[in-house]
Amino acid sequence: MAQPAPIPDTTSTGRVPDGLRKRMTVPVLAFGGILMAVMQTVVVPLLPDLPRLTGSSAGAVSWMVTATLLSGAVLTPVLGRAGDLYGKRRVLAGALALMTLGSVMCALSSQIGILIAARALQGAAAAVVPLSISVLRDELPPERRGSAVAMMSSTVGIGAALGLPLAALVVQYADWHTMFWLTSALGALGVAGVWWAIADSPDRGSGRFDVVGALGLAAGLICLLLGVSQGGQWGWVSGRIVGLFVAAVIVLALWWLQQLRSAHPLVDLRLASRPRVGLSHVAAMLTGFAFYANSLVTAQLVQAPEATGYGLGLTVFETGLCLLPAGLTMLLLSPVSARISAARGPRITLALGAAVIALGYVIRVVDSRDLWVILVGATVISSGTTLAYSALPTLILRAVPAEQSASANGVNVLMRTIGQAASSAAVAAVLVHHTSPVAGIPVPTLPGYQLAFTLAGVVAVAAIGAALSIPGDRAERRAGRGSGQVAPTRTQTMEDA
Repeated sequence: MAQPAPIPDTTSTGRVPDGLRKRMTVPVLAFGGILMAVMQTVVVPLLPDLPRLTGSSAGAVSWMVTATLLSGAVLTPVLGRAGDLYGKRRVLAGALALMTLGSVMCALSSQIGILIAARALQGAAAAVVPLSISVLRDELPPERRGSAVAMMSSTVGIGAALGLPLAALVVQYADWHTMFWLTSALGALGVAGVWWAIADSPDRGSGRFDVVGALGLAAGLICLLLGVSQGGQWGWVSGRIVGLFVAAVIVLALWWLQQLRSAHPLVDLRLASRPRVGLSHVAAMLTGFAFYANSLVTAQLVQAPEATGYGLGLTVFETGLCLLPAGLTMLLLSPVSARISAARGPRITLALGAAVIALGYVIRVVDSRDLWVILVGATVISSGTTLAYSALPTLILRAVPAEQSASANGVNVLMRTIGQAASSAAVAAVLVHHTSPVAGIPVPTLPGYQLAFTLAGVVAVAAIGAALSIPGDRAERRAGRGSGQVAPTRTQTMEDA
């Protein structure tokens, strides 16, 4: 008598069945990326009312944004290196857990000091995207990798587009703490999803974690980004700002020397100095600058009073809805960018994205009075950003060994952050010097906005030059194509560098 076939054991490891886990890898990681972007933007609708709600000054409230920027910039390369050494799944879950803890603290308190500390914890989520991209390299077959990386890169824009109207809606109809309880629940779901569905990374770096390097990088970046973000408020030639910039130069120079001498550096500067990696980082900084000006200026412009002659007087919720088309465009274009990279190579996709961004700013300069033109221009810029941001991690993945992919992508995201901080400072400086009184209040003029758009467009053109200067890899030269579908081994990377 034939024996019945044994039932496959899918529970012996305490994990989900392997087939289901693999199918859930991309959705779970994309959810984490969208959640990270939502968490960064939900505080924006609250900023005008937080001084009253917390009994603090507007200057103190602004630190709820600054603290997240600083901690995110510092922790992204640090957590990237930790992921390479100790496992990407573990560090990714930890980053989401810190973000969730910060959200719980915001939900429980109205004290500005606690809120600032909580927002600093949430900055750890900035490492989610580079860690997730590295996981995709480990987990997915080559034919799925390019589109998945493009999707992961687009989650930043999708989450930002969703976060602003969601937060404005919650704040308008409920107590502001409700918003943070909602994000806490979503954060807990993200942590559980990562631990449930993501496998431990098979590729691990060697050596020990560089504590001295991490502290040195943190000190240098805090001085640099604090000076950039607060220069307009404290005065660019004030003693504090000049002192911060001098300290940043000294600390980062010493850190650079320490990294070159370290047997196990936090950031492999010799690898980063190779043209394929270093020029990708430069392009990331320029693209971050060009992209961020769009979000920053558009929100201010459409909310400007109608008495300015160009403003539309929209509410925060209506402004958030204006950003939705751009976010949906990023979602739809992510597979397109992967196909372009597969056909022409990621550096061509990056150059094309920067060119589309520049075209979008041409539209914004020509006409920024009509809502439909504003929406078209902003959507074109977001389309270019999708192409560029999806190509950048692919360039990094093709140029570095697998065991350094998380830390290298962390540095690339850091360069985007530096570009965004510089963009914020530059746009603020332009608008401050181009104002006119409306009902006794100084308001930026339309020529001021157009000058900001022009500046961002020029930076986008510079990004085109940086992208085209990146050397092609062996796969592109041999087959005329590259998509991140080939994960180079250490030997291949050294040969192509």
